[in-house]
Amino acid sequence: MEEDSGKEYAPPKYEFQYGVKDGYSGVDFAHGESRDEDETRGSYTVQLPDGRLQRVTYYVDSDDGYVADVTHEGEAQFPESEESREATVYAPPRPSYGYPQLWF
Repeated sequence: MEEDSGKEYAPPKYEFQYGVKDGYSGVDFAHGESRDEDETRGSYTVQLPDGRLQRVTYYVDSDDGYVADVTHEGEAQFPESEESREATVYAPPRPSYGYPQLWF
């Protein structure tokens, strides 16, 4: 068990923001958060694979914990791709029966 050192610490307080948006690859995300003592608020966005932008706005408090509101912007897109085309039906090779072949 640790003893109380008697040191006083300042209450937590910070703020940050960052983001990445690349038109070539389609990457689009950002995050920002601020905290002042027990109150924490923030939001982040993520570009989903279906083309929509997902936005999460949240806060944290001692009564409810982490509380998030999730919204989506845009319309989901599912373009035809080579991977999504129906493949031909697989048929395993037919077995053949007979005496073993000798190779000499």
